[in-house]
Amino acid sequence: MASMLLSRMCCSPGVRASTIRKLPVKSFVRNYARDSRESFERATRRPTLREKAMAPATDSAFNIGKGALAGGAVVGLGALCFYGLGLSDQAGALEKSTFWPQYVKDRITTTYMYFGGSLAITAASAVAAFRSPAILRLVANNGFMGIAISLAAIIGTGMLAQGIEYKEGFGAKQIAWILHSSVMGAMVAPLCFLGGPILIRAAWYTAGIVGGLSTIAVCAPSEKFLMMGGPLAMGLGVVFVSSLATMFLPPTTAIGAGLYSISLYGGLLLFSGFLLYDTQRIIKQAETHPASAALYGVRPYDPVNAAIAIYLDTLNIFIRMATILAGGGQRKN
Repeated sequence: MASMLLSRMCCSPGVRASTIRKLPVKSFVRNYARDSRESFERATRRPTLREKAMAPATDSAFNIGKGALAGGAVVGLGALCFYGLGLSDQAGALEKSTFWPQYVKDRITTTYMYFGGSLAITAASAVAAFRSPAILRLVANNGFMGIAISLAAIIGTGMLAQGIEYKEGFGAKQIAWILHSSVMGAMVAPLCFLGGPILIRAAWYTAGIVGGLSTIAVCAPSEKFLMMGGPLAMGLGVVFVSSLATMFLPPTTAIGAGLYSISLYGGLLLFSGFLLYDTQRIIKQAETHPASAALYGVRPYDPVNAAIAIYLDTLNIFIRMATILAGGGQRKN
């Protein structure tokens, strides 16, 4: 009887209704509270460093690079006006050139003749390599093997050209110099895909930059930019690592865009600084190197090595100018 009564009580409409009213309400409230709390936690959770680095690229990195480049152009123009108008209280190389002995003038003239020859050989080599599918396929390969071969060719020929002792006339030094300039031309051959108009504009812009910076270096005090060697060397390491990283990290990501901007705009500023430094270093070496080097047990003055320095600066400036004019400095979608 008791069990029957209990069964009846459980079947009572009042008990059944109260149970239905209470249990589901508590269950629904608890579920809604949990969902709300989880949504709030997801909204307030900060993205990790990896998520920020691999996020889609924005225009910030490129805008910063353009701003730095514009600032460098303003500083360069101001320095050109300041030193070009003779406002400095110290004499520059241009004023001192009237007192140079003839052998100093000959050294600087020979250096810039090799510099012009390097540019001509590089241009001819680039055109020839662009017309050769086998060479173009090799230098345009972004794989590990292609990068390794390119670096080995550039470093190997460069060390060979600079390691041989200079002698007047045509000899082993000049052959190694031609080989190095030819290899560099082959490496820049893929730029021909950008088209003639862009490359011509880049060449004119590069000529303006090199001419302006050379004028600053000549008109400035003789050792004004020779103190920049240490910072420039550190900056070269940063740009080199950034350039290598862009081969593996696409500029469509935030970190890739930042590295690409450093390699492009930072490299343009860096090699502009190197051009100032190397120009004054050439003048200093031409002035101070012994006229009769054999009497002092040192190598003779080497215009080829001096020319290679400003040649590489100019080539790096040209590559970056061509990339910017081709739209490489825009956001990569």
